[in-house]
Amino acid sequence: MRLYASIFRTMSSSSSTLVQIASYNTNLQGDNGVPQDLVDWLNPTFQASLLISDAPANGRYVSSRLIYRRRLNSSDIIAVGFQELLPLYLGLSGLSNKVINNRNAHILEQIEAHSKERYALIAKVVNGGVALLVYARDAGIARTACDVQTSWTGSGPAYMGNKEDGPDALDSFVCAHLTAHAEKLSNRIADWNHIVGTLLFDGRSTLYETSHLFVLGDMNFRVVLPADHPLKGATSATLGQALSTHSVRENLKEFDQLLCERRKPGSRLFVGLRESEFWGFKCSYKYYIGGVDHYSEKRTPSWTDRILYTTYTDSPDVADGSTITNLLYTSIPGYTTSDHKPIVSLLLLPPTSTSHRDSAPLIRLPDSYLPMPDSAANRKRYTGRVIDRIVGRIWWLLTILGAGSAVVGIFNFIIGLGAWGWWRTLKTQTTDV
Repeated sequence: MRLYASIFRTMSSSSSTLVQIASYNTNLQGDNGVPQDLVDWLNPTFQASLLISDAPANGRYVSSRLIYRRRLNSSDIIAVGFQELLPLYLGLSGLSNKVINNRNAHILEQIEAHSKERYALIAKVVNGGVALLVYARDAGIARTACDVQTSWTGSGPAYMGNKEDGPDALDSFVCAHLTAHAEKLSNRIADWNHIVGTLLFDGRSTLYETSHLFVLGDMNFRVVLPADHPLKGATSATLGQALSTHSVRENLKEFDQLLCERRKPGSRLFVGLRESEFWGFKCSYKYYIGGVDHYSEKRTPSWTDRILYTTYTDSPDVADGSTITNLLYTSIPGYTTSDHKPIVSLLLLPPTSTSHRDSAPLIRLPDSYLPMPDSAANRKRYTGRVIDRIVGRIWWLLTILGAGSAVVGIFNFIIGLGAWGWWRTLKTQTTDV
C-alpha cells in the first residue's frame, strides 16, 4: 500500500472554487503510461460542458454553454494522482525523478494548451509507484498558496502543508493505492485506518483536520457478484455491452464492496466522505490493454478507481448530501495504455466565509468517530523508507543483470557467482602446484 497527500493552505475567498481531480493507474509503464493528448482527461470536453451547462457556478445558473465551458476550462485547482507510476523496482529505489518530471512537463503543457490559462505546480509528492501533483491557476490560488511542505511515512503516506495561522481554508488531497484482490476487503479497510492514523499534519493532526478533503486513487474495492447473477462469468463482449446500460450499472453497484461496507452501521471506512454516482460511468477496471471497451474475463469489472470528498460545511448527520457540487464524475474510455481507465471529477466548492473566525474551519465528524494520530508514525516511515531503498536497489541491480528481467538477473547472478567460485578454486589449485 502506498499513499500520498498534499495539504496546503490558501487565503479564504468569498467566491466559489472549482477543483478538478484526476486519477490514473498507469500499470507500471513509466513514460509510456499516458497518451500524448490529455485533453479528454485534464480538460473537460465540449460534450461534458453540454451535459452540465445548467449546473450552478458562483451561486448562479449560467445560461450560456460557451461561457460555462470557459469556466470549466479554468479550474482553480487541478490535482492529478498516479498509481503504479513506473516499474516497482525503480519506485522503491527512489529513481522516479525522470518519469515524474517528464509527466509534470507534459501535464502542464496540455493543461495550458487547452485551457488558455497559465498554471503553476504548487505541490509534488512521489514515493514508490504513487504520485500526486497539485496545480493552481497563476492568476488565482497559485499566488496565495505558500510555504508548501512535503513529508512521508514508513508505510507510504506523505503530506504537504502550510503552517500559517489565520482565517484561511485548508485544502487537503490524498492519493491512495490500497491492497488489491477482491478477497482482501479487510486489508483495504485496515489500510484506510492506517492512513488516518499516520498521515499527519505538523506531526500530530490527522487528515480530517482540514477545511476540504479530497481522496482519490485506485482504492481496489471490487464488485463481488453472487453465483446466480446473470453477469457472473460472462464473456468480455457481453460485459461490455451490458455495462453500457445505466440500469445494469445501477444494479451492479449494489455489489460494490465500498458502497456495501460504508452502508454498515458503525463503519469506519471513509467516515464523513461523500461520493457522487460512480455507476454513472462504466467500470474502470479490468480492461485488456489496447482495448477501448474490451473487459478482461480474469476479473469481474469493478469501479476500483474512485474520488471522494467532503467540506467543513457538510453535516456529520447526513451521510450523502454535500455542499460541494459535483459537476462531473466520469472515466475516459479512450485511453488504452493500462488495464485501468483514468477518472476525472469537477467539484465546485461553496464560497468560504471569513466572518468572525480567527482560524481555519475544520471538517465536522460524527460524535462516534474520533480519528487518533499514530504515535509511532515517524518510526514507521523511516523504517519503511530504508526497507524500500534496500529492496529496490537490489531488485534494480538484478533487473540490470537480467537485461530487464529480475528473474533472469537472479539466474545470471547465480551463474556468475558459481563461475567466480570455480575460478577461485582453479586459481588456488594452480598456485599450490
